[in-house]
Amino acid sequence: MSLNADIIVWAREKAGYKPADPRILKDFPKLDDWERGNGRPTYPQLERLADKFKVPVSVFYFPERPDFPDIEETFRTLGTAILDEIPPKIRLLLRKAQALQIGLDELNFGRNPAAQVITKELHPPISSSVDTIANDVRSFLGISLDDQLGWKDADIAFNEWRKALYISGVYVFKDAFGQENSLYSGFSLYDYEFPVIYVNNSTARTRQIFTLFHELAHLLFNTSGIDTDNDDFIDTLQDDNHRIEVICNQLAAKALVPDEFFNEYFEEVFGYRRIREDSRELASDIAGELNVSREMIYRKLLDRELISQAEYRDAANAWAEQRITRKGGGNRYYNWIAYLGREYITLAFQRYYQNQITFEQLGDFLDIKPKNLNRLEDYLIRSNT
Repeated sequence: MSLNADIIVWAREKAGYKPADPRILKDFPKLDDWERGNGRPTYPQLERLADKFKVPVSVFYFPERPDFPDIEETFRTLGTAILDEIPPKIRLLLRKAQALQIGLDELNFGRNPAAQVITKELHPPISSSVDTIANDVRSFLGISLDDQLGWKDADIAFNEWRKALYISGVYVFKDAFGQENSLYSGFSLYDYEFPVIYVNNSTARTRQIFTLFHELAHLLFNTSGIDTDNDDFIDTLQDDNHRIEVICNQLAAKALVPDEFFNEYFEEVFGYRRIREDSRELASDIAGELNVSREMIYRKLLDRELISQAEYRDAANAWAEQRITRKGGGNRYYNWIAYLGREYITLAFQRYYQNQITFEQLGDFLDIKPKNLNRLEDYLIRSNT
């Protein structure tokens, strides 16, 4: 396969490095020659270059530059000040997510395999009520309230929502953002064919489920987004951008905790009186039934003026202190499957067995050394049994 020197230039520029950047030349002293087409890197050098620029190795063999916009261009609801505050680790993960989008484009021959892509089918006007959007989303995903109540824990719930999103054309990836980036719960990258949601695996599983729906709302409005624990920036936004962020925050509560069920539950328990002293325990009960966060239930209570702002704040702070940050460790191959998703990994192996990519390219798409691919496939098979 012929190496495209212009793609090396593109990858360097996308990663934010200028020509002759000493941080790059230190590791790749011949980079300038490679970009001019004078000589070419060895395959091991190309692997290290791909890792440095956070793109699949296979992209260097594309006939022309991939048609993906700059990441910053897709975050149209966020102001420049917010984008400037994004830390280096999150920026690296943004590039990694875009590399996965490129991989999806290549492995699927440029077309999303979903029969119907939710971001193509649902086009809510900015003036739509959140109730309408939530009902449309829930109907499209095909998850009934009985289905949700039947899931025994939040791990199963996350996987089922993730599967429903995949069937609807949205790919979900995960990573551990690290304790220093605990403010960030996830983000989304919009693309017409391959919209992606990226979730912080260091957060509680119920928080991850909330992030799925927060970011799905962004994608429905054809924009990328970032889910953070601090929403103060919303007050600085104007007009449609402000409205979109408000919808993103409200959609999860509406879609994950349908008002009809919520109203019936609390009318039966409280008769719509001001909630008693055991309100936190009861909120925990309904959160457990639906596999959502306690804060989400308390927010709905606050919106109905069933609890005070002070009670909501005190409870949210208390629950935040109880949160257990998920630490690294465990079986690396099961972690890989959890992060990339079995659907994406299965697709890559399928293309390899169809002789459409090489063994080395398979490793590139999965961001794993070729020598570990057989073990990964073994664990993938085990996880499906």
